[in-house]
Amino acid sequence: MKGKKILLGVCGSIAAYKSAFLVRLLVKAGAEVKVVMTQSAHDFVDPLTFSTLSKNPVLTSFTRDDKTWNSHVELGLWADVFLIAPASANTIAKLASGMCDNLLAATYLSAKCLVLLAPAMDLDMWKHPATQYNLNALKRFGNEVISVNAGELASGLVGEGRMAEPEEIFDWLEKHFAVQKKREDTYKKIVGKQILITAGPTVEPIDPVRFISNHSTGKMGLALAEGLAALGAQVTVVKGPTSFNPQVKGIKIIPVTTAQEMYDASVKAFPKADVAILAGAVSDYRPVSVSNQKIKKADDSLLIQLVKNPDILESLGKKKTKKQFLVGFALETEDELNNARAKLKKKNLDMIVLNSLRDKGAGFGFDTNKITVINKKGDEHSYSLKGKSDVARDIIDEVINMMNA
Repeated sequence: MKGKKILLGVCGSIAAYKSAFLVRLLVKAGAEVKVVMTQSAHDFVDPLTFSTLSKNPVLTSFTRDDKTWNSHVELGLWADVFLIAPASANTIAKLASGMCDNLLAATYLSAKCLVLLAPAMDLDMWKHPATQYNLNALKRFGNEVISVNAGELASGLVGEGRMAEPEEIFDWLEKHFAVQKKREDTYKKIVGKQILITAGPTVEPIDPVRFISNHSTGKMGLALAEGLAALGAQVTVVKGPTSFNPQVKGIKIIPVTTAQEMYDASVKAFPKADVAILAGAVSDYRPVSVSNQKIKKADDSLLIQLVKNPDILESLGKKKTKKQFLVGFALETEDELNNARAKLKKKNLDMIVLNSLRDKGAGFGFDTNKITVINKKGDEHSYSLKGKSDVARDIIDEVINMMNA
């Protein structure tokens, strides 16, 4: 915990006194702690308590007494973890809906780090559907929620909605930073690696106006590209026609339109790749012929003959060397696991990422995804519904762990 920067948000709750003990534990372990309080939190604990324990001024409003500015942006950038404990039902609702009427909420919206919430409220408030809806929304945004120990709940020692004890929260943070350190050490192995990613749909023209395509936005592939580039990998993306572009600098984009163009670009780039992740949604078929003029509406029916496009994944699987790592995606609607396992074997993949259109919030067009990762050893790891940047991180972890196994 030494040297870690913990931003503690304290909300109006009788459990606020517990956070004073938590600050003491964190400071004793060598962490630097800054405290942001809501105005209602002052009714339960004097800010002087937290400033004394943390050795830092306590912040509540956007301006100080001398009219200087308390920058929520700088606070959000400063922290390694933004811990909100206790997190009241009121603040949970604000954060879930994006409300920004106090310094704590504004800092949350600016935070680039992990946000951990320790809820505290009475049982009826905790069980209310609105509260559970808001908590689930925050989890989907990538935030973590720590509740009271399940064993204590089962024994009847504590009730649902009660804030986790300071020692529990401290232990959670210690484990989080230990895992983070191990992950950072592992991530060093991806620095400088050549990564090939396909992303987005392909478009197969019928005439100058019409085409065959699918609903892919490319968000998943681009999230993978951004995540890997941020770790120091050299990333090339063969990108189908989509309005989304990577927000991380240094990513090479090869724009393509048709499946044949995506095939040609991928085959050309593959020999230099250490890892290839084919997240693109390739059209399986294309029209045999493309009309030079717009096809006029004439008969009651129109027959368009289709021919199969080249299979990019299968082709790269045949070309793959022992030093290369190939990842495919499987979007299924039925018998998902068996279909994904068969695709993994048939196309000589090292790993396949499965998602099902039957899972709510997964598939095309969503900012979230729910995946199961299957590797060539037969290991299967299923993940909960998450934002696509978090899903990308899970996939990257799986790739790195498999490469180093």
